Amino acid sequence: MSEDKDLLEKEKQGRETSDENTKEDEYEKVCFMCRRPESKTGPMITLPQNIHICTECMQKSFDTMNNSNMNYGDLMSHMPNISMMDLSSIPNQVSEKQRVKKKKKTEEKKQEFTMKDVPPPHKIKEKLDEYVIGQEHAKKVISVGVYNHYKRVLSAEQKNGEVEIAKSNMLMIGPTGSGKTYLVQTLAKLLDVPLAITDATSLTEAGYIGDDIESVVSKLLAAADNDVERAEHGIIFIDEIDKIAKKKNTNQRDVSGEAVQQGMLKLLEGSDVEVPVGANSKNAMVPLTTVNTSNILFICGGAFPDLEEIIKERLNKKAAIGFQADLKDKYDNDKNLLNKVTVEDLRMFGMVPEFLGRLPIIFTLQGLDEDMLVKILKEPRNAILKQYEKLLEMDEVKLEFEENALRAIAKKALEKDTGARALRAILEEYMLDIMYEIPKDDSIGEVIITKEYIEHTGGPKILLRGQEPLLLQ
Repeated sequence: MSEDKDLLEKEKQGRETSDENTKEDEYEKVCFMCRRPESKTGPMITLPQNIHICTECMQKSFDTMNNSNMNYGDLMSHMPNISMMDLSSIPNQVSEKQRVKKKKKTEEKKQEFTMKDVPPPHKIKEKLDEYVIGQEHAKKVISVGVYNHYKRVLSAEQKNGEVEIAKSNMLMIGPTGSGKTYLVQTLAKLLDVPLAITDATSLTEAGYIGDDIESVVSKLLAAADNDVERAEHGIIFIDEIDKIAKKKNTNQRDVSGEAVQQGMLKLLEGSDVEVPVGANSKNAMVPLTTVNTSNILFICGGAFPDLEEIIKERLNKKAAIGFQADLKDKYDNDKNLLNKVTVEDLRMFGMVPEFLGRLPIIFTLQGLDEDMLVKILKEPRNAILKQYEKLLEMDEVKLEFEENALRAIAKKALEKDTGARALRAILEEYMLDIMYEIPKDDSIGEVIITKEYIEHTGGPKILLRGQEPLLLQ
């Protein structure tokens, strides 16, 4: 009887162990150090007590120990109050919430990238028209450029034909506030691709204080939720690229100018970059992953002050030769000088030829005038005025702006010389008191913003519910 009882007990324990193993098989192995699942890291190294460590973290640990001057043999003698953790207790430190269930086979299939995922140029421009006012030429150029870029990506991935299509990174030139960043943000949202925006002024040559050049890829990986494949089809926008122009008449090493341009060459052309996962800087405790930049679209933008003078000097010099000598000053008042920019002009500005060679598509954005600023205020799908109207509508109050008031706001924005980005700051200034007072008084039904209110010579018109407009002084 006792033998039968022991046999039954062993069978029961065997079934329980089998059930536990089956249950464990439902979950992915998770690296104890970086918390990434095996589907992201590749095969794990399994230690006693079911502890799993990915190869990257294991290598990092070895590198740290090998490069450290610490004597690990004397470690415990200097730390008498420290006790070592029992390895058997480590699995209990892992929260159940951090465990990742294995995906089913059907879920592992990723949708293949096809041209159906990319709208044709006219569709891209139509969508941009809903959000970006003016800049017709720029929108057309960027629509065609993006469409051709993703055709190139598809051709490269399918190894289609013998013709290798060159990469078409872009350079946008336009004054501050002309909409460079907003144009790229709208484009990325339309295409549903990850976008990283960085400021060229923060970049320095590797080894110096500041962000190293590869940090822009780290930002893109973060924007793609650490999905390498998605990041490799994303867009990186580097603003204020004119600030890394080669410095003139200096004997010191130009770590934030020409050196940065030289360092970006491989990145723009396409290379494998080791970037940290979940961090912007490399260190021993952060795992690295490889991102290939060959199919990442790089768009650079800058205001390029004084570039107009370089263009004007070239054109006037050309006009002063031969029969056109009487026209040598014809470009002094030309408002469209930036449209005549050449690669040579940019080289004279301080951009190195190799860097410009990796930005084959160069186009300009126009400065904004009063009419364009008024349109920006009211016409885009998410126009600033529409946003304020929605905010007051939630208080059951109607908001209107007189046309003269919009003109006055546009003039104030032009005086600030920061383009469209000044509009929100100006509106916020004038709407502050109105948005503060309205919730106090349920009798207010409508507010009309007047020119006099914007020019500080009067107040807005207030329409009480069921009454004629009142003019606040």
